[in-house]
Amino acid sequence: MTKKTILLLIPLAIAIGSVVALFLVLLHLAIQWRFQHPWLLYFLPLAGVAIYYLYQQVGKSSEKGNNLILEEIHRPAAGVPGSMAPIILFSTVITHLFGGSAGREGTAVQIGGSMAAQVGDYFKLPRQQKRLLLTCGMAAGFAAVFGTPFAGAIFAIEVLTLGRINYKALLPGVGASLIANFTVSAWGVRHTSYQIDEAVKVTYLWRNFFPSDLSLIIQIFGVAILFGLASLLFAVLTQRLKLLFQSFIRVKWLIPVLGGLMLIAFTWINGTPDYLSLGVDLEYAGAVTISTAFQAGGADSWSWLWKTIYTSTTLATGFKGGEVTPLFYIGATLGNAVATLIHAPISLFAALGFLAVFAGATKTPLASTVMGMEIFGPAYTLFFALACFTAYFFSSHMGIYNAQRRSRYSKRPGSNKPIDRFLRYNHIKLDKYRFKFSGQKKSK
Repeated sequence: MTKKTILLLIPLAIAIGSVVALFLVLLHLAIQWRFQHPWLLYFLPLAGVAIYYLYQQVGKSSEKGNNLILEEIHRPAAGVPGSMAPIILFSTVITHLFGGSAGREGTAVQIGGSMAAQVGDYFKLPRQQKRLLLTCGMAAGFAAVFGTPFAGAIFAIEVLTLGRINYKALLPGVGASLIANFTVSAWGVRHTSYQIDEAVKVTYLWRNFFPSDLSLIIQIFGVAILFGLASLLFAVLTQRLKLLFQSFIRVKWLIPVLGGLMLIAFTWINGTPDYLSLGVDLEYAGAVTISTAFQAGGADSWSWLWKTIYTSTTLATGFKGGEVTPLFYIGATLGNAVATLIHAPISLFAALGFLAVFAGATKTPLASTVMGMEIFGPAYTLFFALACFTAYFFSSHMGIYNAQRRSRYSKRPGSNKPIDRFLRYNHIKLDKYRFKFSGQKKSK
C-alpha cells in the first residue's frame, strides 16, 4: 500500500461516513413518515415503477448492486459508475418510504464502493491499488451503517472469495472502517443497540460450565443448523422469484407493480405492518421488531418466515436496499421461536440467530462472529463462532451475492451433499422451465 493510497483513504473514509450518516438520517425520517401515514403503502407499486425507470435511464450497470463492486474487485472492467451512490441512496429511501421490506447494508456498501471507484479513477491509481481502495470502501460503508468497524473490515475481505481470505487489505480496511464509523458518530447518528439478558450470563455461562453448558452447546449446534437452512431458503427464494418474474413478465416495469401489489396483499392477509421496511423501529406497542425478538413473547412463531417472504418479494421485483438487516430480523425471530419451544434462553438464541443467518447467507462466518463480539460483547464468542460456522456449513453453496467467487477449498456446487444435489436438480429443472416459456432456444 503506497503513501498516496493512504493519504487518499483518510478523506475517502470521512466522506463515506458522512454520506452514510446522511443516508441513515433520511432513512429514519422516511420510515417515521410512513408510520404516520400508513396509506403510503398503497403507492408502493408506483414507487417501484419510478425506481425501475430511474435505473433504466440513469443507473444502467448500477442495477447489479453489490455484485458489480465484487466483480470490479475480482476483474476490473467497465468500472463502477459515479451515479451508483446517489441512485442507490435515493431508491432505498423511496423503497422504505412506501413500505418495501429491504435493508440498508447494500446501500452503504454501494455508496462506499462507488465513491472509492471514483477516487481511484480520478487519481489514475494502478489496478492493484484501485482494488484495495474498493475493498476499503466496502469496509467503510458496512462499518458506518452498523457501527461495527472490525466486522466491516473482515466482511470486506471475507465476502470476496468463498473459502479464502486475502489479509493484505485487512489493516487498511480496519483503518477506513474506524474512520467512517467515527465520522457517523461525530455527526450525532446513533446505531441501534441490542443486548443479551444478564441473567443468562450468570446461569448459563459462568456457573457450572460443565456439564450444564454442554447441553446448551448441543442445543446451539442443533438450532444453528436451522439458521443455516433459513439463510439458504432466503437465498434460494430471492433468486428463484427474480428468475420467475423475469421469465414470465415481458413488460418489465410491471414486475415492481406486481411486487408492490403482493406486499400489499401480504400485509392485508397478516393484518399487521410488522414485516414491512427494516423491522428496527417500533411502529406501535406490541409490534414485532428485531429488538422485541430478544424478549419473551416478542415475536410470533412464523415471523421469520413472513419476513423472508416479504424481503425476497421486495428484492426480486426490483426494489432497492440490502439484505442484511432483514436477515438479522429473520434470525432473531427464528431464534426467539425456537428458544421458546425448547425452553432455552431467548435473548441468547435471538442473538445467535441474528448472527448465524447473516453468516449463512453472506458466507462470512468469521465477520459474523466478530460482529457478535462488537454488538453483544466477547463473553459469548464460543457460542457465536459455533452458531455462525455451523450455519455457514449447512447453508450449502448458495448465497445472496452471485459475484462471490469460490476457491478450491470452498464448498462446491458439484458436491454430493444432499442439499447441493437438491439445488442442482431444481436449478436444472427451473432453467428448462425458463427456456420453455421465454421463447429462447437452447444452444447446442
